[in-house]
Amino acid sequence: MELRVLRYFLAVARYRNITRAAHELLISQPALSTQLSALEDELGVKLFTRGHRQITLTSQGEYLQARALEMVKLAERTVANIHTDDIISGELTIGAGESIGMQRILDVAGGILRDYPDTKIHLVSGDASEMEQQLTKGTLDFAVLMGERPLERYNALRLPETNHWGVVMPTNAPLAQHATIAPADLIGYPLLISAQAQAAHRFQNWWGNLEPQLTIRGTFTLTFNAQLMVRNGSTLVLTFDHLINESLKDDLTFRPLSPALTEPIIVIWKPHTVQSKLALLFIQRLQATLPPTTERT
Repeated sequence: MELRVLRYFLAVARYRNITRAAHELLISQPALSTQLSALEDELGVKLFTRGHRQITLTSQGEYLQARALEMVKLAERTVANIHTDDIISGELTIGAGESIGMQRILDVAGGILRDYPDTKIHLVSGDASEMEQQLTKGTLDFAVLMGERPLERYNALRLPETNHWGVVMPTNAPLAQHATIAPADLIGYPLLISAQAQAAHRFQNWWGNLEPQLTIRGTFTLTFNAQLMVRNGSTLVLTFDHLINESLKDDLTFRPLSPALTEPIIVIWKPHTVQSKLALLFIQRLQATLPPTTERT
């Protein structure tokens, strides 16, 4: 498959109309139709269902659309990162979950943007599994993991900051009178917990044999959305510290867990890969902010 043809396909998939796609691509409609038919022949599948006014993607077409977006993005990033030896330019893509510990990383990224005007930084949000998958595919340069993960396949830097688990609750809730929250304190309250933490059974040891008495009403991936559930009185939320949105601080408060439960913050990238000058600069500057005893694997 040629990148040019994949771009043709993506334009048609976006507009669901060959005439509009051909106009954007500055080619004739018959030529575009020929290219799409040739792509279907090459793959041996039908990518579109053609209607009178609009075309729709088949299931194979939807799959190709997702993969083609990744391939085209990777090609564009590769081209953007190829420059002369004496220039720092190109694009850097960093994937991470929500954490106050990102401040160190974003300070480094911000410094690079200020010092090198021909650079761009892209921030991608997601849980650890999503970030690792994108790193493996090559659509991320770096992933930031919130929690322990197997690191044998990566180069890694463990940051000195840690995330502390706790409960977000209404400011006027009875539990807000507690300095810390023990497992027994949560009995009788509806709870939302992180989907990633649930999949990893992160709280199993913390709440122990009290788990059957707790009321888990669901999971979340974005803390801000979960906090809106807290504000409307639906649930309490188990999440990291320092994540209450500024607009909600008058209504919500955070109390840490007891016994304390913490997560490390680890930056990872693929080993045995030729890094762009921009990626190498990011690693160098990030390392320079760390204490000498910081662990690198």
